[in-house]
Amino acid sequence: MASAANVPRTEVIQQNVARPPREISYPRHDGKPVYTSELFGENVFGLDKIAKALPKPAFAQFLKQVRGRQALDRTTADAIAHAVRIWAMDKGATHFTHWFQPQTGTTAEKHDAFLTLKTTFSPSGIETKAIDAFSGSQLLQAEPDASSFPSGGMRSTFEARGYTVWDTTSPMFLQHGPHHTCVLYIPSIFISYNGDALDEKTVLLRSSEQLSKAALGLLELLEPVPAGAPPMTAHVYTTLGTEQEYFLIDRSLYVLRPDLKITGRTLIGALPAKHQQMEDHYFGHIPSRVLATMSETELELLKLGVPVKTRHNEVAPQQFELAPIFEEASIAVDHNLLTMEVLSKVAHRNNLKVLFHEKPFKGVNGSGKHCNWSLSTDRGDNLLDPTVKPETNYRFLLVLLATMDAVLKHGALLRAGIASASNEHRLGANEAPPAIISVFLGEHLTEVLNSIEESRPIRNFSMPNIKTIKLGGTALDVMVSSLPEISRDLTDRNRTSPFAFTGNKFEFRAVGSKQSPSFPMTLLNAAVAASLQEITAALKTAAGDKPYPSDADKLKVIRHYIQTTKIVRFEGDGYSDAWKQEAARRGLPNITNCPDAFDQIVADEHSAMLIGLGIFSKSELQSRHYILMERYAKDLILEANVLRGMLVQQIMPAVFAYRATLSESAVRLAELGIAADGGGAEALPEVQLLRKLQPHLVNLQKWVDALDGALNKVHHVAGDPSKEARASAKYLLPAMEGAREVADELETMLADRFFPLPKMSELLWF
Repeated sequence: MASAANVPRTEVIQQNVARPPREISYPRHDGKPVYTSELFGENVFGLDKIAKALPKPAFAQFLKQVRGRQALDRTTADAIAHAVRIWAMDKGATHFTHWFQPQTGTTAEKHDAFLTLKTTFSPSGIETKAIDAFSGSQLLQAEPDASSFPSGGMRSTFEARGYTVWDTTSPMFLQHGPHHTCVLYIPSIFISYNGDALDEKTVLLRSSEQLSKAALGLLELLEPVPAGAPPMTAHVYTTLGTEQEYFLIDRSLYVLRPDLKITGRTLIGALPAKHQQMEDHYFGHIPSRVLATMSETELELLKLGVPVKTRHNEVAPQQFELAPIFEEASIAVDHNLLTMEVLSKVAHRNNLKVLFHEKPFKGVNGSGKHCNWSLSTDRGDNLLDPTVKPETNYRFLLVLLATMDAVLKHGALLRAGIASASNEHRLGANEAPPAIISVFLGEHLTEVLNSIEESRPIRNFSMPNIKTIKLGGTALDVMVSSLPEISRDLTDRNRTSPFAFTGNKFEFRAVGSKQSPSFPMTLLNAAVAASLQEITAALKTAAGDKPYPSDADKLKVIRHYIQTTKIVRFEGDGYSDAWKQEAARRGLPNITNCPDAFDQIVADEHSAMLIGLGIFSKSELQSRHYILMERYAKDLILEANVLRGMLVQQIMPAVFAYRATLSESAVRLAELGIAADGGGAEALPEVQLLRKLQPHLVNLQKWVDALDGALNKVHHVAGDPSKEARASAKYLLPAMEGAREVADELETMLADRFFPLPKMSELLWF
């Protein structure tokens, strides 16, 4: 019976070997490959296409609106709507959708047809005719039902009205679907009837605007201009590059795992003999099916204007990474979410399943979304570029120190931005940045700051090989004298730091792979904006009656912030216990669970900053706190129920069947008088194994009962998301971990044909 029940697993494994690969071809023209640069943006209605479609005066009006100088008038909106409809329908589009980012961790869309009916009245009668139409008002906004999206109590179920509004800073694009379908996507924000933000994007745009204003305030002091002349910099924008890690597994095996299907991670599963300990997967040869999926994904993304750049194997088996070129933050977020959607669809076509969960497999590395963040001006200057002599680049030093000050004062808030039930399994493990938010600068910049603080020259960092590495040398001339010199960065990398300076940007490594980057980047933008305002005020105070601060004034402020931010700098191993003890001595928060992290959002010192900058209203913050607590509890309750079902309906019956087989065999052998070495029935291997199985089976039943008890305790506080989240963390997590430990041990004891689920050895190696 057990063997028959296990047929799907074995059949799937055999079918995977014989399955023919999916074949696609990159576009060709006259027999020659089309360059990727020619494909880029093919399905995007960007500024170049709008400029061609609109009269010059109308296009100029649109640019003013995009830059925030005026509202979009109806005439211009109608002209754009007409142009984009013609372009989209010529490419096969039949529908349009406002594409937005509700607080569900994913995107949402509702498709509307261009088709409409036009009725005319004449003396001869009423005539109804089908036409294709798309008005400016339809482009600008739509009205999805807001009652079923998370609102944190801001909207009641009977108050259903909400609005999606076109985000003109992000270009519209086309996506093709099955059966030659095609839809025009309109990137949008999502607000309530009262104007409250119900999404992730609205607050990101607010934070970017406030950060730009704060940075401009600083630059006005640092970039003197003649009286009456416009400022040298008119806009500062955040740039973002999101390195997306993910797992790819066989979809046929995936569908046989209820835990993966429902929760995104394996709730049980013993670690196979070979996992990542051989260290041979990282940057290794990309498997053919994976490379086919990657290349097809990249082809679609290039047409959508997503500048995908890098692909490679990651550390764990079947773990990979895709990274883009940096873009303006709000567009980078759109493109990251689009990347996740396209990757999922293409993987499906290749009979694979992409897993974005931060820790889908216990015992091997999890996945992150490394967010590379910086500030750039509308003149193309990177404000975090240290240049050749950072010690005299006061603009760089002030922006650097503002960022460090933001991490120092609002590190706990940044911790809240990366907190989730799934990322909780990854943070603090020996594979991911710890929950303590600190800043890594590297040896060179640390020396620069120390020398300024101590008013002394910089110690010698100008050795002959600091800028290049010579691959020759006395011992290696024969071997590598033909190799060129290579450039060398001023600082090494620290993969254990959650917030590391990496040349001309900060890498926020702690963001979860499944998360939208919007919320973490919103909090970072806000914290840096507040610190920039504070530093600007300090410069004005130092300057006194002077219109601009002198170099001495700047150094005074720089030296002060070097001293105050020193405690958040850490250059060592962020995984070590010694760092946890040192961080505690410094007073840096170590928030180890999600409910405590979520509370930081409404803590006075953080909420005052967020509300004061106008990034959140008080009700929006309270709403988000409510939603995060509620989501966390729901995630854990769902996992606990799925685990209980798997244990009771699959694992325990498999053990019962194996036990029955062993018992029957032992009885028959005893009846025949067959025993091991003449030691009697007790010496039979079957009896020995039965004696090992039985206590584990009894123990597993106890953990099932413990799960039931934990679920009941959580149920008693239902209705209060904060209490429910804390109860889930307190009772469900240890019960699930205890049950898993026993189930995994039983897996190693069962005969393979009795185990009902695809094993980790099968999921991670195909």
